[in-house]
Amino acid sequence: MRVMVIVKADKNSEAGIMPSKEILNAMGKFNEELVKAGVMLAAEGLHASSKGKRVKFSGGKHTITDGPFTESKELIAGFWLWQVRSMEEAVEWLKRSPFDRGAEIEIRQVFEAEDFGAEFTPELKEQENRLRKQVAAKK
Repeated sequence: MRVMVIVKADKNSEAGIMPSKEILNAMGKFNEELVKAGVMLAAEGLHASSKGKRVKFSGGKHTITDGPFTESKELIAGFWLWQVRSMEEAVEWLKRSPFDRGAEIEIRQVFEAEDFGAEFTPELKEQENRLRKQVAAKK
C-alpha cells in the first residue's frame, strides 16, 4: 500500500525559517534508510503559504486567494510518499524519524485503482495506466 506522510506546518516553517544543519543531516540519514529499504517513493518540502495561492470553485466560478493562510495547523510543510505493507509499518518508520519540538505528522493511505470499484471502468483504468507511463517516461 502507498501512504502519504504529511508534515504539518508550524510557525517556523510559515515564517520561512530553514531547518538547522543538524536537522537536515538527521533527515538526510532517515531518508537514506527509507530509500535503502525501498519505502520512499517521493519526498518534498514546501515553501511557506505566503508564497502560495488557494483557488475556490463554486457555481462555475473560481476565486483566487493569495497566501499567507491563517490556519497554520491546517497547512502542509512537506510530504513523503511511501510504499509500505501496512499502516502499522508506516507508523513504525515514522517513529524512527528525527522529528521533535511538537511536530505533527499525518499518515494517509493513497487510493489505488481497485479502491474505486465498478465505477472505475476498464477504459478509465487504461487511461490511468497510459498517463502513469507518460509521467514515468518524463523522469
